[in-house]
Amino acid sequence: MFFKSKSGGAQWAIVFLGNPGKQYNNSRHNVGFMTADRIEAREKIKINRLRFNALTATGVFGGEKVIFIKPQTYMNLSGNAVAPAAAFYNIAPERVIVVCDDISLPVGKLRIRTKGSSGGHNGLKSIISALGTENFPRIKIGVGAPPANSGEEDIINWVLGSFCKKDAELIDSALERAVEALSEYISEGADKAMNKYN
Repeated sequence: MFFKSKSGGAQWAIVFLGNPGKQYNNSRHNVGFMTADRIEAREKIKINRLRFNALTATGVFGGEKVIFIKPQTYMNLSGNAVAPAAAFYNIAPERVIVVCDDISLPVGKLRIRTKGSSGGHNGLKSIISALGTENFPRIKIGVGAPPANSGEEDIINWVLGSFCKKDAELIDSALERAVEALSEYISEGADKAMNKYN
């Protein structure tokens, strides 16, 4: 069930995936949170209001009213933050943009998709389950693949690990492009954003 917002609302939601806690800062799995940090710096906002199991802020971005969401549920339960926020503001899944890491992409490469499966990403899996659909856009930031023949525990250690200096520089550039891609997706539409940043 969707409820109308009583506060002028937001037309879009941008969800930044990551894990709360200092021990996860700058890990591969937290490039979503790192993108949020970049938006805070560029837009002079603070994503710090605790609502919907998340840190949030609202503001105009890409010419539209947006709610920025940093789930505080840990990655595997991200949907528990996204679904209540989308319901409160009556935002359709097609306007819920998720920013997350992707181990199948080279470090620093962006990939914009308008929908799709979780690809094994537990944050996306949780959001798909909570929203009841795969039809929401996502901007994936490549963090590189773990060594070949890695087991499940190796993959977990990889995504929770930090970037080397060279990769950190690539990610720094990717975060800038991710912010620009988010703005373009909202202001110009999916096709233009995908053509420019994919």
